Amino acid sequence: MRRNQHHFVKKWMFFMLAFIIVIGIIWGVYTYRSQPSIPPTATFITSHMVNENGTLASRLLPAPPTNPDIVAGKEALSESLGLWMQYALMTDDQKSFEHSYTLLNQYFLNPEKHYIYWKLEPNGQSKVNTNALGDDLRIVAALLQASTQWQQQSYTTTAKQIVDTLLASDQQHGYLVDYHDFEHGYSADVLSLTYIDVPALEQMKQTNMISAEEYNKYTDLLRNTPNDGVFYPRTYSVATGKYNYDDTINLIDQLILALHRSELGQPSIELTAFMKKEFEQHHQLAGRYKRADQTADVAYESPAVYGLAILLALQEKDQAWAEQLYAQMLTMRGWDQAYPGGYVFDGDTHIFDNLFPLLAETLLQKGSETK
Repeated sequence: MRRNQHHFVKKWMFFMLAFIIVIGIIWGVYTYRSQPSIPPTATFITSHMVNENGTLASRLLPAPPTNPDIVAGKEALSESLGLWMQYALMTDDQKSFEHSYTLLNQYFLNPEKHYIYWKLEPNGQSKVNTNALGDDLRIVAALLQASTQWQQQSYTTTAKQIVDTLLASDQQHGYLVDYHDFEHGYSADVLSLTYIDVPALEQMKQTNMISAEEYNKYTDLLRNTPNDGVFYPRTYSVATGKYNYDDTINLIDQLILALHRSELGQPSIELTAFMKKEFEQHHQLAGRYKRADQTADVAYESPAVYGLAILLALQEKDQAWAEQLYAQMLTMRGWDQAYPGGYVFDGDTHIFDNLFPLLAETLLQKGSETK
């Protein structure tokens, strides 16, 4: 009898041990699958494009500055900070966003005048006295979205400081303009149409930082932007009220403008048709085009162009075009085996040629997961 009892206890213990092991395996698999996978481009950025102080370097290779108005080497851009904030919002990564918010306050935001330096030295010091409106508005939009997403009032407080400074110092003829020099007291006389950030203006209106009339003033500029049959003008002269075209068209500018117009429900039919025709005929999109004859002005492709084109395609719900662009974009990744996940060519890369593709890939995959 005792023998049978002992045998029963051993069987029971064996059963429980097996049960615990199975539960452990199931939990491990569930935990592994529930962990968000980090895209290889994000890993490349955090591994190779971060300065010692945590700011994002503009380029992979160091280089001495040759012109104060041109970005060089490991200098950090407010543009990069805003795009990285957008990625943190997309992936619901509050820890990463909070780190960017700390960098904003520690290095980028002038503590007295509350304007954002458009670029920094690799060590975090600034030798510029100007802002860049488009980058400012991207950061404001990120702060306001984060305030709602994570219920953090300090983000809204900082956003309001930045907006109040812009409204007080960075206007000409009733319009915000590209930049203001806070040391010498002068501003640009044009507004780059790419800087009319619709999500930022929408949130600024909702939080009473600007009026509905001010919001409409800028969105009307976008709605009424002409084109030459394909391409849009790049700037708006606030003094003369005229739209101005460039002779050489930067496709990145065109796509950012088209994306903001699409956010207002204004599709860029001619530009999209042109890109599709270019891709069908030449199997690629060039970085720049001659406006006069709509032919490529350079031979190179830009990962940032593909990233923005994907974002535009998704905004306009053209999934097939987005996936076609994505396939082409991926052929440009990992060319340099020393930097897996990065869009590196000849041993170097620009940060926006990795950030825009990262945002596009993340949004594309999020859309696929929700189907």
